[in-house]
Amino acid sequence: MFVIIGMVVVLGAVIGGYLLEHGNIHLLFQPIELLIIGGAAIGAFFISSPSKVVSSVSKNISRVFSAKGASKAEFLEVLGLLNAIFSKMRKEGLIAIEGDIENPKESAIFTKYPSVLKSHHAVSFICDNLKVIISANVSSFELENIMELEMESHHHEALIPAHSVSKIADGLPALGIVAAVLGVVLTMAKISEPPEVLGHSIGAALVGTFLGVLLSYGFVGPIGTHLEHIAEEDMKLFQVIKIALVSFVGGAAPQIAVEYARRVIPSDAKPGFTELEEAMRK
Repeated sequence: MFVIIGMVVVLGAVIGGYLLEHGNIHLLFQPIELLIIGGAAIGAFFISSPSKVVSSVSKNISRVFSAKGASKAEFLEVLGLLNAIFSKMRKEGLIAIEGDIENPKESAIFTKYPSVLKSHHAVSFICDNLKVIISANVSSFELENIMELEMESHHHEALIPAHSVSKIADGLPALGIVAAVLGVVLTMAKISEPPEVLGHSIGAALVGTFLGVLLSYGFVGPIGTHLEHIAEEDMKLFQVIKIALVSFVGGAAPQIAVEYARRVIPSDAKPGFTELEEAMRK
């Protein structure tokens, strides 16, 4: 919602200011300039990006308009799931959860927390590390190192769309100059025309520079930054899971391990101690 509002504000401020100075709006409507700049930007993106990067950007670009950080309810579900798993491991032994982590979609524990099951990466992260815990006598220090490596790799992969879009934004002003130069070339071919014709042609050429800069700093660049924020938000859930698992392997009781994890949840989505306690009882 805020992305759309921001785009409207950018266009409103730029076009509105232009109109207040009695500018002719028709001069800014140059679809050929947009074709040159946009087409060249997309082509350059294809040249510079392997197929998996193109696919990743295509899948993630829509998240700018729909993605939200994990809510308090979602964090509570993650903490509830971890508490249930830890309690079962403490009461029935490590092997007791083997069936749950091998097929989480049919697990009596996991199916109680549908929002967690929707996140393939979170479920995979939990299950893979629980498999390490039950199959090897791993220390909390070793487990933390393993998870840090996985989180770093996942974070690097999640940032690829943001970096790719930001690079497109960096090139747009130069592509705007390309469009402007082509407009000047066309203007020089009309050198024998009256001044009003030449003026209109030069103005149309300069719109290319204007569009390149506006698209770069007003739209595409901010979208790249937004994708970066989304990647950072996604990592917070993994951080919570990591703290809980490391604390439990380190010897903490299930409720204490979950409490450690609660402390690292961002303040805007952090459930209170009483809220968590009530969720655990339910």
